[in-house]
Amino acid sequence: MRPLFTATERFDPSDGNKWLEYAEFAEIPDLTELVSLDGLLCPSLIGPFDNEDWAHADAEFLHRGISTINWFKDLDYLLAKIGDRERRNVLGVYQNADSHVNEAPARGFVFLGYDLIGEESGISALTNCGGFPESFSNGELNQYGLLADFGRASEVRRTLRERNPEEHHAQCDLFAIWRLVEI
Repeated sequence: MRPLFTATERFDPSDGNKWLEYAEFAEIPDLTELVSLDGLLCPSLIGPFDNEDWAHADAEFLHRGISTINWFKDLDYLLAKIGDRERRNVLGVYQNADSHVNEAPARGFVFLGYDLIGEESGISALTNCGGFPESFSNGELNQYGLLADFGRASEVRRTLRERNPEEHHAQCDLFAIWRLVEI
């Protein structure tokens, strides 16, 4: 399984009132920073798109709701593309793996957890849908708003689909999220 790379804005208490309003809405007890592929909560830092991006982007994502040109196969290209942007999260992800991938996507990445992103919406079912208490508790989410365990993330993904067949936010891809440690 090959990783993909992207970069998003950080979202944490330094965002002031925006963070306070979100934390009140989300009610995630241990949340200290939100790290998500949800573009509404953690917007992409990729852009503007240019023709050279095609050679480094993952075209398989282009038909999906999360499929703007945010996904790159080449970490070095992504890092050059975003430059020295501050308050960034450089993420390496594995999509819909059959088990936890123990190998970091590249040197310098640490595992943060799993996000469940709507297949069509690009919205996190864990942190931006008002909750699905029949499938998981917000108390299960870690300090980043992610599920820490692969087995539990897979179970939540399955129960979301089964219990909410008409809800498009419940039809999710499972992403293992790793973050580049930058000093």
